[in-house]
Amino acid sequence: MPKKAKELGPLAVKQLSAPGTHAVGHVAGLALQITSANAKSWILRVMVGDRRREIGLGAYPSVSLKEAHEKAQALRDEIASGVDPVMARKEAASRLRASQALEVTFEDAAKRFIKTKAPEWKNAKHGDQWRNTLAEYAYPKIGNLMVRHVTRAHVTEVLEPIWTTKTETASRLRGRIEAILDWARVKGFRDDGINPAAWRGNLDKLLPAPKKTKRVRNHPALPIDQMAGFMVALRATEGVSARCLDFTILTAARSGESRGARWSEIDLERGIWSVPPERMKAKKEHRVPLSSAAVELLKAIERQENQDLVFRSPRTGGVLSDMSLLELMRRQDLDATPHGFRSTFRDWAGEHTNYPRELAEVALAHIKGDATEAAYWRGDVLEKRRRMMADWAEFIVKPHGSDGTVPGNDEMEESA
Repeated sequence: MPKKAKELGPLAVKQLSAPGTHAVGHVAGLALQITSANAKSWILRVMVGDRRREIGLGAYPSVSLKEAHEKAQALRDEIASGVDPVMARKEAASRLRASQALEVTFEDAAKRFIKTKAPEWKNAKHGDQWRNTLAEYAYPKIGNLMVRHVTRAHVTEVLEPIWTTKTETASRLRGRIEAILDWARVKGFRDDGINPAAWRGNLDKLLPAPKKTKRVRNHPALPIDQMAGFMVALRATEGVSARCLDFTILTAARSGESRGARWSEIDLERGIWSVPPERMKAKKEHRVPLSSAAVELLKAIERQENQDLVFRSPRTGGVLSDMSLLELMRRQDLDATPHGFRSTFRDWAGEHTNYPRELAEVALAHIKGDATEAAYWRGDVLEKRRRMMADWAEFIVKPHGSDGTVPGNDEMEESA
């Protein structure tokens, strides 16, 4: 049992000034430690098991003598009950740090997952698709939630508004959310249990099957007789998105191919855009003959040093999002998509020109079918295609009625 010091009152404690440790009594081991005139603090010297502890109780006079008595006695009571206050504090601090380490939002988890998995994806486009769909639909609703707090109700809140109108996008988004939550569980950011974004035995009970809700035509096309008016409005619109959509229409390319176009793929002198296999749906190189309108569009774009992307996003510096092109359509209240212009091109070629169907299929980079069509793929039909794309570029800027009359059909018939 430690020797009990003489108990000092508040005035006596206030008058202590010599550097050192001064026992103040009342509670065994309680002392005022003085390192300088302005540095005084309370400590409790006590044996805890076989270890001597010096436990800080706070600065004086912020902590009064009476408060120091109460704190010291409370600690001695804890020790008497078998608790090591120092160890308890360390454990509490450790638990706090561990808890804070788990304070990961869904958006943070998603970005970490994408960074981790990106090296195994085939191209940058895949990562862009993940980032764009999550930013568009998921982050606004669950991005700021702790990933461990995301429930089935949150997932359905994200998916239900687009499940029947954008079924393919919604289905892919569901799979992406499921993958992120699985990653978070394995990392320890979520508890074990059913993934709230899982389909089988979970969301399949709440949402209709994607195959039964998918529309026959996933990419609404702009009617031919509306093309000229749309092109006038598009070319009056400033910005890289408008130029990219214009180029997409002129080349009948998929929007992803044009958004990812590189200067290194384009030969302006020969008027050819060579899209590499890794950026094509069919995984085969696709050569696009550029009309004079497409060449002029490209020449008007200011090239930036050390930047290969043709249509660089002003916001991210990377590839434009598909939504940036779709937004141009929405501003004109059109029920069409950028991809739908490929259908418009096919309708034009098939219904209003004498160009062979196979030539249009080659322009659209569709997979070859019968032997006749295969011949168009093997043969050098680039110049015939160039004439077709030039006619398309001329057609889309001239007003046409529902009959879609095209000048020069006789000439086209000869070339075909």
